Amino acid sequence: MPFLRFKGFQKDFIASISSTIIQQFSKLTGVVQEKIKIELLLVEQLNNSPLSLEIYMFPRDQELHDSIVKELYTILSEHGFGDVHIFFILLSPHLYYKEGQPLITNHSEPFLIT
Repeated sequence: MPFLRFKGFQKDFIASISSTIIQQFSKLTGVVQEKIKIELLLVEQLNNSPLSLEIYMFPRDQELHDSIVKELYTILSEHGFGDVHIFFILLSPHLYYKEGQPLITNHSEPFLIT
């Protein structure tokens, strides 16, 4: 956790930038690199869908979200993808389950949220 899900990109391209993406994301967020997941969504586009990057993570300060997008946009635009849509899907630790249990409950200690 977190998940960075790319849509509309070629697999070889995402593979070629994945280590840079993971390093920069880790540097900004403090999340250890091994916990950052990169996925390529294979979708059948039915109309003119834009390239996108969906970031699934727990909420952070707005400034951090802005910094993450700025860094990822810079990396992508340097490779000719300046028109990519980047957005967050914010997760709730009360509704995220690990080993069948929510990360945070009213009656237990939380798992480490990263």
